[in-house]
Amino acid sequence: MSEVIAESGLQELRNAGHEVDVRLGLSPDELVEAVKGAHALIIRSATQVDAATLEAGKDLVVVGRAGIGLDNVDVAKATELGVMVVNAPQSNILSAAEQTMALLLAQARNIPQAHTALKSGKWERSKWEGVELHGKVLGVVGLGKIGALVAQRAMAFGMHLVAYDPFISEERARHMGVELMDLDQLLAQSDFITIHLPKNKETTNLLNAESLKKTKVGVRIINVARGGIVNEADLAEAIRNGHVQGAALDVFEKEPTTESPLFELPSVVVVPHLGASTVEAQDKAGITIAEQVELALAGDFVPFAVNVAAGDVSNVVRPFMGLAEALGRFIGGLLDGEPADLEVIYQGELAGAGTKILTLCALKGLLSATGHDGVSFVNAPQLATDHHLSWGEVSTVESPEYVNLITVRSGGHAVSGTLMTIGTRLETRIVGVDEHSVEIPPAASMLVVRNDDRPGMIGLVGVALGEAHVSIASMAVGPDALSETALMVLSTTTPTPAAVIERLRATEGIKDIHLIALR
Repeated sequence: MSEVIAESGLQELRNAGHEVDVRLGLSPDELVEAVKGAHALIIRSATQVDAATLEAGKDLVVVGRAGIGLDNVDVAKATELGVMVVNAPQSNILSAAEQTMALLLAQARNIPQAHTALKSGKWERSKWEGVELHGKVLGVVGLGKIGALVAQRAMAFGMHLVAYDPFISEERARHMGVELMDLDQLLAQSDFITIHLPKNKETTNLLNAESLKKTKVGVRIINVARGGIVNEADLAEAIRNGHVQGAALDVFEKEPTTESPLFELPSVVVVPHLGASTVEAQDKAGITIAEQVELALAGDFVPFAVNVAAGDVSNVVRPFMGLAEALGRFIGGLLDGEPADLEVIYQGELAGAGTKILTLCALKGLLSATGHDGVSFVNAPQLATDHHLSWGEVSTVESPEYVNLITVRSGGHAVSGTLMTIGTRLETRIVGVDEHSVEIPPAASMLVVRNDDRPGMIGLVGVALGEAHVSIASMAVGPDALSETALMVLSTTTPTPAAVIERLRATEGIKDIHLIALR
């Protein structure tokens, strides 16, 4: 923990049995030393987690940012190293939206300037005359969660709302009472412009000398997003020459800072990055990031992981995640340690429900079962690419036997599974192996035996396991009349010793046998 996090979040981690080491105000070199041996690093906006820090943290599983922006984390390097990066994207959206409105009003009515003047003994009513928000055009650059909340609140002031956001549909914007337009149109028409974008290569220096010339004369600019999206020197010059009336900024290109060309201009309102500085936001950020870190350390899927190629996970899909990974592990056992290209087929109601996370689960299971240590949701795609493996998915709404069916194919093998309602519970079932119909719950230790379809084969396998003191917990048999072979799928209470596997493999009538480990 390199920055102050709400105590509620720290206690959440302690209650889960984790050792929490709070180390505040570390220099970059001290941080590199501190992460050695740590499994998780939690930061806020002031700590830079660069490639050197990530490489030093060889045991790191997760980096948690207690807030929204991630421009202070080398996400690409973290992904390369298999380190999950998580944030708390919804913890401070209300606080940031309210801060935007506070600065909007402060800029329009010159409140900080009049406050300072009066406290210094000056009664200057005419000097600090402001403007109303009612009837003015507010240009919202970035109509995401915070931008939408700002638009909602500005509407209550009677402002006319326009927005630029290439990822928002016109229908959604219309439903919000916002007119979508391109950026140049917004710049030309807006009386006030408020920024709500992440900072990246495309948005850095978005408002600069050139783009500021396209704005309406007398425009006022608000930035509660990220420093560097607005070029501070260019903005200061535009204010000096009278093209821009004023600005209000919560964020700066370099933080912390006590110097900026904007600080000397009387029509500029500045505050030291207070957008998330409310009691409520700090508490929500601490608890949220603690929950995300707990999930990551447990090896579970993390909803707010920014470098997991899964997209949103719906309530329809989430219950099938364990099944998909089990199917990947199962087929990895059939491949005897040699991974092959992967295809996942979804049939029934799951089809079209956003199954990307399930395919990722199956890939993670396949790689884990074929000798790859430390496979995670983060690094599974890269590991597959490194081994020249392709993976993909196919969906069809048709599923003649089951409401939902997942089939994993790899290396000439296929394994199918589903969730069945047993009373009030959902239970996982393997229902098909290599075209043989079976029905068996997945277990930590399993065997798949392909044998001649003749009497005595089940007994032969049972005796061999019994002599090795391996108990059979459950078994399913799938005959195939056309090929005169049968398939046995057994779950055992303990793993079957390799010597027993080899002895059975050499027994007449047994065509092949595979040890399946699902944990």
